[in-house]
Amino acid sequence: MLPKIPPPHRDDVLLAVASVLAGLLLWSLGVHSNNSRHFLPVWAVLVPLGVLGSLELVRRTMPRLTLAVGTAGLIADQFTVGSIATVVIFTDLMYAAVVYGKPAMARRLPVSTGLITLVATIAALAWLRTPQALLIGVVTGVVSFAPALTGATLRNHREAAEAARLRAEQTALLAEMDRTQAVAAERARMARELHDMVANHLSAIAIHSTAALSIDSSATSREALGVIRENSVQGLAEMRRLIGLLREAGAGREPVAVPSLGGLEALVAQARTNGAASGLDFVLLDEREEGPPLPAPVELAAYRIVQESLTNALKHAAPGTVSVRLARGRGDGRLTVGVDSPHGDRPGPRAPGSGAGLIGMRERTELLDGTFTAGPAGTVWQVRASLPAEERAVRE
Repeated sequence: MLPKIPPPHRDDVLLAVASVLAGLLLWSLGVHSNNSRHFLPVWAVLVPLGVLGSLELVRRTMPRLTLAVGTAGLIADQFTVGSIATVVIFTDLMYAAVVYGKPAMARRLPVSTGLITLVATIAALAWLRTPQALLIGVVTGVVSFAPALTGATLRNHREAAEAARLRAEQTALLAEMDRTQAVAAERARMARELHDMVANHLSAIAIHSTAALSIDSSATSREALGVIRENSVQGLAEMRRLIGLLREAGAGREPVAVPSLGGLEALVAQARTNGAASGLDFVLLDEREEGPPLPAPVELAAYRIVQESLTNALKHAAPGTVSVRLARGRGDGRLTVGVDSPHGDRPGPRAPGSGAGLIGMRERTELLDGTFTAGPAGTVWQVRASLPAEERAVRE
């Protein structure tokens, strides 16, 4: 099945009609280009004119065919009285072949027509041996090389403009992808912060409220209500701090201080108060040696890992001692965080867990190019995190 040929462009139709009419007008006026060296009747000049004029209709869709047939028509025109309109039409066909043809043909035509012009000029000088022979080379260049070069220049400009447009679209797409990833990363960071700040207090509230409901004792209820009130106030303060950070992020205000390892003692003391009713005790073992200060992201990650580990201990640990251990290597200075809590059956109320805490701890560690493990080891649930100690190791 032959491929369907699209209809000619409106401009090409107008160009074909105007070219043929101009040629007919010149013929009727007796304006010819080869009056002294024609071999055919005067009317024969209309045949190449009509053929090349009709080729204007398909100059965009079949540039290779139009150039081949147009070249044959131009040669045939040299055996007639000649028409300037036919020569002009051929120059347009040469131009269209470069602009609308395949890239290989568009690259070859300026080079080949340039060589043809050079060869024609040298041959004419060698044959005629007069300065007027240069006119043959000039005419050849005007008819073939000039339109090919013009078409190549226009095509290069179009391709450069298209490449610039594609680069702009690609840049916009990459920018949108970066924005989407930045929003997703910020949402994940906010989710971790919200979980780590509030989960500890809400877990204590859930445990003590369940104990107050299940144990019919005024002393127990009063103690539970005290713990609930303390954790409610602290959780509300943490929520307000997070909301303040979100509201003031774009206002150019001074950032609020983030938690650091210096606040671990208070954190462990609070966990000790919250876990007393469940038979839990909490101890902090800081085995770090003196060294350069840790980057703020590392201290924040370590603090949140300890905070979440204590929250999980309040939810799930069996009665016993929960130990928090900090150590720092002498060689690379990496910070090691370890939390050990009793693992086994636990009497009394337990708060439900979703697993988001372990995911958040792992994400915090991996964002800093650290390592994280969590799982049971006999009767102990172990949490281990190894964090870098140099600013250059911290991802943005």
